[in-house]
Amino acid sequence: MRKCSIAIMLAVLPVEGAFAQSNVTMYGLIDGGISYVSNQGGHSVTRFDDGIFNPNLFGITGAEDLGGGTKVIFKLENQFQLGTGAMLQQGLFGRNAWVGLDNAQLGKLTLGNVYDFMYTSLTEAGNAPPVFSGGLYNFAAGPFQKLGIPQNPTGWFDWSRTSGIPTSNSIKYESPIFAGLSVGALYSPGGVAGSFGSNSAMSFGLNFANGPFGVGAAYTQKKYPGSASGSPQIPVWNWGVGAHYAFGPVYTAADFVTVRNSFTGAGAYAGQVAANWQITPAWSFGASYMYMKGNDVLDNNHASQLGATLNYSLSKRTMMYAEGVYQRANSGAQAAINGIMDPTGSSSSASQAIARVGLRTTF
Repeated sequence: MRKCSIAIMLAVLPVEGAFAQSNVTMYGLIDGGISYVSNQGGHSVTRFDDGIFNPNLFGITGAEDLGGGTKVIFKLENQFQLGTGAMLQQGLFGRNAWVGLDNAQLGKLTLGNVYDFMYTSLTEAGNAPPVFSGGLYNFAAGPFQKLGIPQNPTGWFDWSRTSGIPTSNSIKYESPIFAGLSVGALYSPGGVAGSFGSNSAMSFGLNFANGPFGVGAAYTQKKYPGSASGSPQIPVWNWGVGAHYAFGPVYTAADFVTVRNSFTGAGAYAGQVAANWQITPAWSFGASYMYMKGNDVLDNNHASQLGATLNYSLSKRTMMYAEGVYQRANSGAQAAINGIMDPTGSSSSASQAIARVGLRTTF
């Protein structure tokens, strides 16, 4: 991602000197293309789809050097739909909106709307296979329509939270790296009078990296408010582990992720492996395999999924790609590939496939 620095223009001239060590950067990711879905609610469909290889993002990030190795940092980031220009999260900066302090010796503290450690310790750390085999379609969804996660577009979309689901009103701490090891913790107070834990969230992460090898683990619990006045909280928890290793031009990753809706007892897990081969400076190829399994509340449904992507870089910023995804569930289940945001978009059968060509660029 090429970042372009911009100067801060101040109307009040006497305070300009206070910002002499500051910098602000604008950046963005844009992805668009055509996808063919073999069975969406009983019918095939060809459609414009965007935010698949990577989310469509526009952001502003910055830092101010306070001296002594300490910086004030911030990020404001929104996610938008390329086809319509509409924002996908509530508010102007629904994807990320935080301010914090960063010190090489003491660690990083951020306050606001941030990602939990299912994203930070797995995906951001390079331990999530879907990133290397085509993006959003390759994160876990599957034939788990009864999962019932609140505030979720389908109730089972990216139930592992590894594609990056923001946690609002959070306090997040990430330690410095000591001999390759780092830890982190997040807490989001619920703000409910008389009930300290209601509507709250907590998350923890652990990472180790040494050269081409890295491993991470994470746990997140989110307590969603009930659907009606006086109804109970709905705790949903996730945990996962992942690792990566780079064999020269071949990058490999594997993870194991879980989810449990403690209100209904519905739970599922997924194990996935992927590899991405940088064939030449311009060409690369990625592939993944995932197995998903639900418990008895989810009718013991299970599915296997294959994904592959062939990429050609037109420049350092811009890439064309073609990808395919195929999911096969057990008899009687409805296959559901992640990224089909229609709650009725599951296949009417046990199989579903997507073929896609797209273009992505960064700035």
